[in-house]
Amino acid sequence: MDFPAMTPLGVLPSGVGSSPPSTDGLARLNNGRRRAVDRLVDALAALGVTHVFGVGGANIEDLYDALHCNPAVTGVLAKHEFSACTMADGYARVTGRLGVVATTSGGGALNVVSALGEAYTSRIPVLALVGQPPTRLDGLGAFQDSSGRGGSLDAERVFGSVARFCARVNSPDELIIRFREAASAALSSPRGPAVLLLPKDVQQAPSDVVLTELLRARVETAPLERELSAAASTLESARRAGGVLVIAGDGIARADVRDHLARLVDKLGARVAVTPDAKDVFDNGDHRFVGVSGGMGHPTVVEGLADSSACLLVGTRLPVVARDGLDELLANRPVVCLSPERPYVDAAVVTGDLRASLPALVGRLSLVSGGVLDHKQRIRYLEPPPHSGSGLGYREVMAAIDESLPRDAAVFADAGNCGAAAIHHLSAPRHGRFVVTLGMGGMGYTFGAAIGASFADTDRQRRVYVIAGDGAFYMHGFELHTAVEHGLPITFVILNNNAHAMCVTREQVLYGGGYSYNRFGRARLATGINAMFPSLDARNATTTEGLARALADTCATREPAFISVDCDVDEIPPVRSFLNKEMIPCPR
Repeated sequence: MDFPAMTPLGVLPSGVGSSPPSTDGLARLNNGRRRAVDRLVDALAALGVTHVFGVGGANIEDLYDALHCNPAVTGVLAKHEFSACTMADGYARVTGRLGVVATTSGGGALNVVSALGEAYTSRIPVLALVGQPPTRLDGLGAFQDSSGRGGSLDAERVFGSVARFCARVNSPDELIIRFREAASAALSSPRGPAVLLLPKDVQQAPSDVVLTELLRARVETAPLERELSAAASTLESARRAGGVLVIAGDGIARADVRDHLARLVDKLGARVAVTPDAKDVFDNGDHRFVGVSGGMGHPTVVEGLADSSACLLVGTRLPVVARDGLDELLANRPVVCLSPERPYVDAAVVTGDLRASLPALVGRLSLVSGGVLDHKQRIRYLEPPPHSGSGLGYREVMAAIDESLPRDAAVFADAGNCGAAAIHHLSAPRHGRFVVTLGMGGMGYTFGAAIGASFADTDRQRRVYVIAGDGAFYMHGFELHTAVEHGLPITFVILNNNAHAMCVTREQVLYGGGYSYNRFGRARLATGINAMFPSLDARNATTTEGLARALADTCATREPAFISVDCDVDEIPPVRSFLNKEMIPCPR
């Protein structure tokens, strides 16, 4: 089992604008006895869950009633189920705890599938509580029936493909077993989403079982002795021969072992690269930092690996997006990997939880002779051709954002050209978080995720930033209504080039740019947002000075802000394959 340790929880706020908890619903339905959903909410609170994100409906309303009656867990209404699920995802990423989404049946349930796919691929512990019609109507043509009976949609098969665990709960007693299995699957290695399908009558049924008594404290898996010894020997030899390149992944942040990574680097005197989704795990200003690995990364990572005698992967399996350009070099030198899962490259693996394996390896290594090696290797950047169209360029936009970021900010960058630019040019806040969606790359992920992260900061001290394109905004950007409603300190920076810019880039690189299916009619986003939300500070930036001023002003407030930045749609982003034209077009 991989549960956080149980500690008594104090009473938390019941949410913005909510009335005091009431037991009227309990007494009305069960003559004072507690329902299965009440026990379920108790168990969520015992796991440290403080918020449940979702959209209501007839077949999940009993769960929301239970949330209202329990002051330890706050229900947050989203505007779309996809965003509700990414809120749970963002909450889980910054807290390390279970993120929870609750949705009704039918279309509402299906709207969370793509967001669960992101959580599945990125190993994020999310629990989806999905309402279902009453069991007595299974297979009888009920509205939104997904029992799999009578020719209906089979929700277990649908959700089973994007979850570590999926089960339909057919009775209150079965909820005991299924909840424990779902929580264990979500929080055990490899982490990921779990789904419980909850028929309405099961939610309402009286239950005397206390689910919290069935939970166990987390047990960290220790590395094997022989794996540690072999890894230490390989790294010691490589350090003496030509040095080690460490490539650190997002697992470092999730396990909260940044300090152990720093000590490891000190002992090895190593160069350090990070994967695109892990810019915040090592000081980007450190002289040993050689940049981001992969196709959106820096040439100095390739050079650093070429100059090293071995590579150490920590907290990453090194997928294609993080190793583009490195395969040949990795094949010609020893690779050691600290990860709960096997990597995508050949390597000597040290298994076990990073909270155990990383400090254990640090303890095996002797301090490098003469102290920390000074590599004095400055990061080099890709050089796209100059952009000639109207609007600001990616590098100057990221420079303005970089200059304004508080040291503890949380940054969520969306998929596309804006994400590539943030990965390549934006330095991670030294004491904050930097998150990009490299699992499924779902456009619009950041809007909900940033809101979930902001709710996780109960004191609202940390400012959260969304960096997204206008295409992503049109998909899920109006979730900013939730940020306005709750007064969350989030700055939404929208790079507006009136297009799906990554697709325009591909049209240019692959097909000569003679046509486009991916350009939009021009829209004045800030003007529209100002009209919709008069209380929201919404601005349009057309110059670097205007952008810098808008960003600086948002830091002086604890309210949400919206900045639309006019950008050049025809600028080629910092992506190696685009610049080298290595992609092969489809035959005509």
